[in-house]
Amino acid sequence: MKLLVIEDELELNKALVSYLTTEGYIIDAAFDFTQAFNKVIDNSYDCILVDITLPKGNGLDLIKQLTEDHSKAGVIIISARNSDDDKIRGLDLGADDYISKPFNFAELNSRIRAVLRRRNFEGENVIQINELTIKPNERSVFVNNQEVVLTKKEYDLLLFLVVNKNRVVSKSSIAEHLSQDEHEDLFNHDTIYVHLRNLRKKLSEKDCVDYVQTIYGIGYKFNTSL
Repeated sequence: MKLLVIEDELELNKALVSYLTTEGYIIDAAFDFTQAFNKVIDNSYDCILVDITLPKGNGLDLIKQLTEDHSKAGVIIISARNSDDDKIRGLDLGADDYISKPFNFAELNSRIRAVLRRRNFEGENVIQINELTIKPNERSVFVNNQEVVLTKKEYDLLLFLVVNKNRVVSKSSIAEHLSQDEHEDLFNHDTIYVHLRNLRKKLSEKDCVDYVQTIYGIGYKFNTSL
């Protein structure tokens, strides 16, 4: 997944680029409106983080341009402004989400993943990967037309891996994802392993290829080329 960070605060921009890179994203950075506009014209992004107040222009104008160009990129506004007017205008212009400074990087990452999930599956009733079929609207999974009964966590884990197919996702990212809707501490790595073991077992019982590769010391990769 390729992201563009548009933020004029140098230290925050560098910190965001560093953090998101460790989470496995490919990152471009821009520090003013002109840089951002040129990068958007010349590149294709999965998600764009846009500060409202920028040198040489306004982030809202960039969002308007993306909408007019029918960009498929998800857009998250990041801004120190707490004005409801800015938030409403940004969302009306086509932004997917809004987060105010200061913010927690893990929360921002969760919001990015949520935007990517919606964008990746927008308009799709079925995700087909060889013998594996996922129906997001029904939260159901099939292997060779045989239904695989999964728990909520097993399904969420599978979908998260599929969304990020063919790239390594860290154990920390998985833990954040599995616990984001619950009032509890992040899942520990042993818990992730249990859910993954059960998921693999249920899929293999229906003769599904084990697409999940363990990347030792880092995390996992859903490899569709196996």
